[in-house]
Amino acid sequence: MKKKWLSFVLTLAVALILAACGAKDENNGGSASDAGKDEKTENVTTLKVGASNVPHAEILEEAKPLLKEKGIDLEIIPFQDYVLPNKALESKELDANFFQHIPYFELQIKENGYDFVNAGSVHIEPMGVYSKKYKSLSDLPDGAHIIISNSVADHGRILAILESEGLIKLKEGVDKSAATLEDIVENPKNIKFDTDYEPSLLPQIYNNNEGDAVVINSNFAIDAGLNPLKDSIAIEGNESPYVNIIAVRKGDENSEAIKALIEVLHSDDIKNFILDKYKGAVVPAF
Repeated sequence: MKKKWLSFVLTLAVALILAACGAKDENNGGSASDAGKDEKTENVTTLKVGASNVPHAEILEEAKPLLKEKGIDLEIIPFQDYVLPNKALESKELDANFFQHIPYFELQIKENGYDFVNAGSVHIEPMGVYSKKYKSLSDLPDGAHIIISNSVADHGRILAILESEGLIKLKEGVDKSAATLEDIVENPKNIKFDTDYEPSLLPQIYNNNEGDAVVINSNFAIDAGLNPLKDSIAIEGNESPYVNIIAVRKGDENSEAIKALIEVLHSDDIKNFILDKYKGAVVPAF
């Protein structure tokens, strides 16, 4: 009898312990769930934007806390080339990208059928000509070798700089933003152009002292430690139409998150940041 009573008591004790543990686990689970709800900020929107490292990603980093105040968590995805950011935008891996100027943007739409729109202009990066051998374009010798990028959308821009410096002359009436090497009608110094290189490689080519001059996009120049205003032997004027923009899929330009992004990027805070940090090597375009 005593053994049966002892067995009953032990069984009851185990049952009570298990029940208590179960209740504890259930309460803990509820607390974790509630804590998760408390920690999760209500109405926060995550915005994924692809960007070149410099200056685009740097500008976005400055905009990040300003967007946070508007309930937007900005996630910056860095890219090192000019092809993948548009592919990622098309495949909806990104909500927007920030790396390209308008002529390149328009060319990409034409060639790839992207259904993109320009959500807003942000800045201009004046393109520069660099040389370790000569102090000005007028010093270039006959038959000089100038290295430019293989981005066709930049060719007209580069040729326009060289024409403004008196190095070449383009065909009368040609749209300079779309000009090609075939549109050169006067080349008194018999300049030879090499167009075989990715834009991101040009600073290294310059540092290797290749060619007589190298034309480099300012974002890659700055990223490589060059100062476009001080280190170039010629630089594009501020009237350049090559404005860098926020690109989005058609229809998304009307979303509240994209509108907030453009509003912040057009703010005095960002304007002053660009002017203070880049000292004219990057110019606000709003």
